[in-house]
Amino acid sequence: MNYEKLGAFYLGRPYDLASEATRKVPLLYDSKDLTTHAVCVGMTGSGKTGLCVSLLEEAAMDGIPALAIDPKGDLGNLLLTFPDLKPGDFAPWVNEDDARRKGLSVEDYAAEQATLWRDGLASWGQDGDRIRRLRDAADFAIFTPGSEAGLPVSILSSFAAPPEAVRSDGDLLRERVASTTTSLLGLMGVDADPIRSREHILIATLLDHHWRAGGDLDLASLIGTIQAPPVSRIGVLELESFYPAKDRFELSMRLNNLLAAPGFQGWMSGHPLDVQRLLYTSSGKPRIAIFSIAHLSESERMFFVSLLLNQTLGWMRTRPGTTSLRALLYMDEIFGYAPPSAEPPSKKPLLTMLKQARAYGLGVVLATQNPVDLDYKGLSNTGTWFLGRLQTERDKMRVLEGLEGVAAGSKGGFDRGGMEEILAGLGKRVFLMHNVHESEPVVFQTRWAMSYLRGPLTREQVKRLMQDRPRAEPPPEERAVAAPQAPPVAGRAPVAAAARPAGRARPVLAPGVPQVFLPLRRPADKGLHYRPQLLGVGQVVYVDRGTKKKLSAEDVALLLSWGEGAIDPDWDSGRAIDLDPADLEKAPQEGATFGELPPETERAGQYKGWEKDFADALYRNRHLELFRSPSLGLISEPGESESDFRVRLAELGREKRDALAEKLRDKYAKKVARLEERIRKSTMALEREKEQVSHQSVQTAISLGTTLLSAFLGRKAFSRSTLGRATTTARGIGRRSREKQDVERARRDLAAQKEQLDDLNRELESELDELEDRTDALSEKLETIALRPRKSDVKVRLVSLAWSPCAADGTLEPLWE
Repeated sequence: MNYEKLGAFYLGRPYDLASEATRKVPLLYDSKDLTTHAVCVGMTGSGKTGLCVSLLEEAAMDGIPALAIDPKGDLGNLLLTFPDLKPGDFAPWVNEDDARRKGLSVEDYAAEQATLWRDGLASWGQDGDRIRRLRDAADFAIFTPGSEAGLPVSILSSFAAPPEAVRSDGDLLRERVASTTTSLLGLMGVDADPIRSREHILIATLLDHHWRAGGDLDLASLIGTIQAPPVSRIGVLELESFYPAKDRFELSMRLNNLLAAPGFQGWMSGHPLDVQRLLYTSSGKPRIAIFSIAHLSESERMFFVSLLLNQTLGWMRTRPGTTSLRALLYMDEIFGYAPPSAEPPSKKPLLTMLKQARAYGLGVVLATQNPVDLDYKGLSNTGTWFLGRLQTERDKMRVLEGLEGVAAGSKGGFDRGGMEEILAGLGKRVFLMHNVHESEPVVFQTRWAMSYLRGPLTREQVKRLMQDRPRAEPPPEERAVAAPQAPPVAGRAPVAAAARPAGRARPVLAPGVPQVFLPLRRPADKGLHYRPQLLGVGQVVYVDRGTKKKLSAEDVALLLSWGEGAIDPDWDSGRAIDLDPADLEKAPQEGATFGELPPETERAGQYKGWEKDFADALYRNRHLELFRSPSLGLISEPGESESDFRVRLAELGREKRDALAEKLRDKYAKKVARLEERIRKSTMALEREKEQVSHQSVQTAISLGTTLLSAFLGRKAFSRSTLGRATTTARGIGRRSREKQDVERARRDLAAQKEQLDDLNRELESELDELEDRTDALSEKLETIALRPRKSDVKVRLVSLAWSPCAADGTLEPLWE
């Protein structure tokens, strides 16, 4: 039974309700269908969790990352995968209460569970090797916001300005502001109405003001902003009339108390709530990120889920469009987060994703015990329904109404009576799948999960699983952000430091000598002294030589100190500084002293030569490192890390794989159809030959019997007619022999054609496997190319005498950095 197909999830086998048996063929679900989202409904004990765990396992094996919100603590079972299926692997994780109820020791119960899992997997065509492939395909991690049992999550980035794609969409930004404000106030214990609550209106106004300008906030800065808002009016009212300073101080104190509470510190450190870094490791490996929130209070759960949904929505908007499945958002229990009759802060971002995520390749999968837990607008935007055993007649009616509504927009009709009969006959682990992409619904039994489904994990078990993981993942290595600084040239001594400053007045220079003043950025408590240096400012443009397309422009500012003796500026050893030329000043600060100038710096003609030397140094030493994929022939974008480049390659590779696989299947479909038609005709021909042999056998037998009877009657009966019958009988026996040969020849032809069909199917599978290997961006060895500028791509903006403000106490401590 071959179920390892490109872009197909092995979920189980078709199930016949009448015979209560499964068919011996796998039920494969097209992963692309999840871009229209799915909902899984079933009462406790229906097998809903096992089905959804299997779906996440299949996604991981197909390289699809997922964000999995786990309100009950069951999804941590995805980390309980044991390729060797040994009792010792199960022993630390079995439920001791279950063992006690069976009257078994933990060791004996673990052995029983190991046998159960080994036999269960085998009955569904799976084994330890497939578990091993699952573990190799993706990273699995349990995040515990507000706790250090698993991987802690920092919410600080959640108050940063959303991406430009969100800020430029007025409706989306308003929804983001409203849901963030509501969830934050809910965490503070404030039940705030977005229309009537002063607290909600003020905080929403402040978030909107900063985010529209691209400004980031955190909780500490939000406290200060509440006390001293950057706005003078709220609506048409003066700020002090709408929300006086005394009342704002009380609100800021409540927020400060939340921030200062010891229990809240668990929210402030850990892995950032950065969706891209949660979905992929720093090496670009897809991750199943499980957010266990069972330990949180109701308000804390709503706060975190709302933040995560908003971050996911913002991340989604920054992705390019795709027709393939890019990632999954799964929630194990939707109750309370998108109800029909209320507006919790989690509802709007979730419904927005159900409406819009398809274009971005994000699939949303929701699980619930009761269909009434999800707003009807959400149900109507769900393309796949997995329906298990339901608890009440009301639940069945709700499901039937929803299915009827979905069917109204599809080509097929809706048999309400037949559907109601199917729902009534569903048992444990038996589900009805209604997929708008298929012509009819399918009843199937779920496969055996590769993960050990032991039930909710305890805090100590989560801690044990995550104990070797870093508490906070460092940012991905940024290898291509900018050109590296040029190293000092071998054999050259470093430039000597300037001497102790003397109290000189500003020197008078010729009008042609360029001079600028670096900005004073720190107080000159010890007095101010200007130290003379040489500044070069330029820009290096990197162009793709093939397409002539401009890839990147790098601004470079180098600062040189004067050495002792003759002036010979060495730009190769210049110090790169972060400087915007617009910040340079034309005049010094009052009361400052100035260092002594070397004579060469006072001649205007010197600077033209130094400009040329500066341009040559930029041309020689600057380069842009990029990554190149040999298989796809693509080059990374400037500033794109290896991790992000691999993720982009994986997405493009998956799209290319899906398209090529579709063409390949179309190509073979025609050949298969022709062979199947030949087989059909050969089968009919074989049946005809068999009928002729049978008919001839009967005729020959009759003729032979007549001849023998005549012979027994005596010599008189052996007449000319008897002789004729004997001759006819002999001829019949000959024809029968020839027709048997025809049957054998037709049978050989049919067998050969069937073997050709088997060869053709094997050839298709081989080409699909080869296609999968060719599009594996994660394991591909990337090339590193150094893009160097042309001389015409180097622009010198400024080479000038630069006066650097320093402390006047002899330390020359720079005050411009």
